[in-house]
Amino acid sequence: MSHALGIAIESLVAVLLLLTIAYCILLNKRLQRLKADEHSLKATIGELITATEIAERAIGGLKHTVRDVNENLGNQLNAATQMSQRLTQQLAEGDAVVRRLSRIASAARPSSEQREAAPPPAAPAPRTSSPAKAVAEAAQAFSERRRANGLAA
Repeated sequence: MSHALGIAIESLVAVLLLLTIAYCILLNKRLQRLKADEHSLKATIGELITATEIAERAIGGLKHTVRDVNENLGNQLNAATQMSQRLTQQLAEGDAVVRRLSRIASAARPSSEQREAAPPPAAPAPRTSSPAKAVAEAAQAFSERRRANGLAA
């Protein structure tokens, strides 16, 4: 009986050893997969580091470009503002000239009473007027042409 008990214990130990060996094989396969995953993870991390460095260089280039564009745009805005101010001044001066020409033209026009009293000319008379009167007539013609075009001030 003691002999049978010894064989039973030895058999139990052998079965447990077989289970341990099977578990060790299973663990070995899992460790191999883990190491393969570790290598692919290291490769992925390397790619991420490379991509990060490329992105940082690109961001640096974009910052430089933004600075250049801001500087260029600022210069263009300043130039546009100055041009706008000059145009505004020139428009104001042009309006003043048109007003003066209109006043000259209206001062040179004969009044309605004088026109009614004067006989209508039969033929255009040769121009023997003074230079001031010629300027007034030119201003009047200019203002009438402006009014006819709908551009009167």
